[in-house]
Amino acid sequence: MDSVNRSAVTPSKSKLARTFAKVLHIRALTGGTQKHKFTENVKDDAVKNDVAKSELLKKAQFKSFDDEDEKLRQKAATEAFLAKLFANISAVKAAYAQLQFAQSPYNPDGIQCADELVVSELKNLSELKQCFVKKQLDEYSPETTQILAEIQEQKSVLKTYDIMGKKLDSQLKLKESEIMFLRETLIEANKENKLLEKRLNSSGPVSALDNLHFSSLSPSHFIMFLRQTIRSIRSFVRLLSKEMLAAGWNLDAAASSIEPDIEFLKANDICYAFESFVCREMFDGFNYPNFSISTEPLPEQKKRPRLFFDRFMELRSVKPADYLAWKPKSTFARFCRAKYLKLIHPKIEESIFGNVNQRNILNSAEYPESTFFSTFSEMAKRIWLLHCLAFSFDPVAAVFQVSRGCRFSDVYMESVNEEAFLSWDGSPETEPTVGFTVVPGFKIGKTVVQCQVYLC
Repeated sequence: MDSVNRSAVTPSKSKLARTFAKVLHIRALTGGTQKHKFTENVKDDAVKNDVAKSELLKKAQFKSFDDEDEKLRQKAATEAFLAKLFANISAVKAAYAQLQFAQSPYNPDGIQCADELVVSELKNLSELKQCFVKKQLDEYSPETTQILAEIQEQKSVLKTYDIMGKKLDSQLKLKESEIMFLRETLIEANKENKLLEKRLNSSGPVSALDNLHFSSLSPSHFIMFLRQTIRSIRSFVRLLSKEMLAAGWNLDAAASSIEPDIEFLKANDICYAFESFVCREMFDGFNYPNFSISTEPLPEQKKRPRLFFDRFMELRSVKPADYLAWKPKSTFARFCRAKYLKLIHPKIEESIFGNVNQRNILNSAEYPESTFFSTFSEMAKRIWLLHCLAFSFDPVAAVFQVSRGCRFSDVYMESVNEEAFLSWDGSPETEPTVGFTVVPGFKIGKTVVQCQVYLC
């Protein structure tokens, strides 16, 4: 009974299960296919979108590359144009420099050639302007154009420098010729100056005193001869300073020993100290007949002017060396001997010459033939003649000098250093005063010849 029931139930359940499984299988198959198709459609759309985006991106990149290339081409063309412009300007400058060079010295063929070159380069410059206005730039080979333009510019610059070098060389030659001409002129001027100085300092007659007569003697003649005497003194001072310097003397210390406690405004002013020393020694005794070195009798007072004037005329036209050889025992000879031995210290003579032979010669009543003594004797002659001329006046011309610390007076004094007044503010405290007398002054009757002073 159980078996009948089991066998009866089983077939019915099996049939139902098979039917249900079939339905489920069909639904499962139908639903899975639709889902798969939807997924495939979505994937296709995404791929299409990606492809479109990629194509758009590529197009945008190509367009950007094209724009950049265009900008680079334009930039290169502009740079090439500017290079051509600068090259053309340099060519114009070179042509103009060539034109200037051809004008001095004047070269007509060179001027014509340079003028044509300037016109040609200006035409090229005008063509470049038109190309720029019409925007006709060289866009095919700008690199080559730029390189060629730079080469052309350098050639023009080198040409300009070459022309400038030639011009400077021409100017140098011109300056050298001018220097040669000026040097020759200077040599001639120096020769003339030496001749004039020789005429002034020589013992030959001076034109203004050629026809001098005792009756026409005036203070102007004395002043004129005084100026010649001062030049002769300064000539000897220069020689003495030169010899002392060569012998190793300290000229500053020597000047300080001559004029102590004097502050010289300029280094070269020490020459005034040496000049003061020479004048002080040489003019010592000037107010006495024959400088008080001779005891020879003199005529009565009223006849003395004529005596001294005759002595002046006798010695004026004779060289000192000739006169000393002619009259070695004359008053003038004794004057030269005495003044040299007093002025030139033995130490100075020994340092200059290495011995005191000149002093020994003078002590033996003879006279040296050296250049140094010749210059000294020329100065001594001038001072002696001035002395004779002073005693030719009636009353006699008298010498004077100013003491240190005296107030400056332009009536009696002449300053050798006018710059001393630059520091004067008008007050008595800063007013320059006399440091020492350089050249003494003279009084000839009512006429005053100023003395020369150094102010400090």
